[in-house]
Amino acid sequence: MRVYTTPHSHYCGVDLHARSLFVHVLDHAGTTRLERDIPASPAAFLDAIGPYRDGLVVGCECMFAWYWLADLCERESIPFVLGHALAMKAIHGGKAKNDRLDAAKIAGLLKGGFFPMAHVYPKDKRDTRELLRRRSFFVRQRAQLIAHIQNTNSQYNLPPFSKKLTDKGNRSAPIADRFEHPSTRLSITADLALIENYDTQIAALGTHLLKSVKVDDPTTFAFLRTVPGIGPILGLVMLYEIDSIRRFPEVGNFLSSARLVACTHESAGKVKGVGGRKIGNAHLKWAFSEAASLMLRSFAPAKSWMQRQSKKRGAKKAHAILEAKIGRSVYHLWRKQIAFDGKKFLAS
Repeated sequence: MRVYTTPHSHYCGVDLHARSLFVHVLDHAGTTRLERDIPASPAAFLDAIGPYRDGLVVGCECMFAWYWLADLCERESIPFVLGHALAMKAIHGGKAKNDRLDAAKIAGLLKGGFFPMAHVYPKDKRDTRELLRRRSFFVRQRAQLIAHIQNTNSQYNLPPFSKKLTDKGNRSAPIADRFEHPSTRLSITADLALIENYDTQIAALGTHLLKSVKVDDPTTFAFLRTVPGIGPILGLVMLYEIDSIRRFPEVGNFLSSARLVACTHESAGKVKGVGGRKIGNAHLKWAFSEAASLMLRSFAPAKSWMQRQSKKRGAKKAHAILEAKIGRSVYHLWRKQIAFDGKKFLAS
């Protein structure tokens, strides 16, 4: 975990909420210069920190409302540091907890050089990443609707569908006519209508996202697509969730951020378990898991490798290793701007 160690004249800790924020400013000697609860607005924040702008750094915990504060600091040329929420245990472990204490602890962590840093995603690509995440949410909702139709069909012990409902051509009005009760027919009809709408929206979002990547980073996107199993959507997820591969000094840092490694907990030479499974980017973890499954369908050497590893380690462990291997390949091909090499992939 990286920590912020740059010295400043003033350190501003912000306990941020959707409609309010608490500001705590320390000087270089550790003396409190400001404690104030203010509305969450640019004007109120700039007015509060005005006397301390010279040599000021602002830090806040990573929560859903940090975008505007980061953008404001960027416009005003104020250094901004985003705190890693899971790593900031120092502001949650006290006997008492409130906005004033949290802001003071954030300022103290900044001054002491112990402030754990999260990645401040750049503004110019942030909206596209949010749209991509929204598309993923729509896809999951669509899948739940399809599963509801299939489960309802099984609930009444009706004959199974002859074709997959994921394909648009296999969904029609007679599906609802299978059910006797009008309420059930109406429920299935509503599911089918929503699936149809989701198909339209998902297709429109996909088209827009593919146009956006041609502007942001078409070269890296093309290299990602050379990896068997990484299609256009998984390529988009990796490109926009990673942002810049240069922010990871080593491949191990990248694998940890993508939740592709598990860290063992040891004491006195004994393994007590593993931890850190949920520290990292959940979207990247999903993307690499999907890529591994798709690679096994389209890349015969990987399928043979998987069969050998499954006999030694079990299918679950072998799949996790394959995900990490794909992560290593993505890291190196991105940094070196080269295409995927199947021979090197299996030899590593």
